[in-house]
Amino acid sequence: MSKPYFVKFETPKEIAEAGYEALRQARQTGKIRKGTNETTKAIERSIAKLVIIAEDVEPPEVVAHLPIICEERGVPYIYVPNKAQMGPALGIDLGAAAACIIEPGESQGLIDQIVRTLDKLKKG
Repeated sequence: MSKPYFVKFETPKEIAEAGYEALRQARQTGKIRKGTNETTKAIERSIAKLVIIAEDVEPPEVVAHLPIICEERGVPYIYVPNKAQMGPALGIDLGAAAACIIEPGESQGLIDQIVRTLDKLKKG
């Protein structure tokens, strides 16, 4: 299956898993925002440290603006393949199209590792 049009780069599986884990840790020891609206507000207010966007969102227009505003604001973001897996990481029973980490807590090291890998990915 081809990637949705808003997916700008391929996120390696280990980075996607690290994204889920960073959300889990930040939920327990820091602060997170769940959902597209809350994530959008956090990016616009420049308080988001890492944005996680699900690839399997229908319709894709729901999250298509997130990579654009992340690029404008210089906020790192990754894609994860499955919104259903984001729910448990966020501590909710439903899936989530997007989420972001506001205060990393114990996930700071994981976020730093994700950002370093992202920089390498984007540079080629």
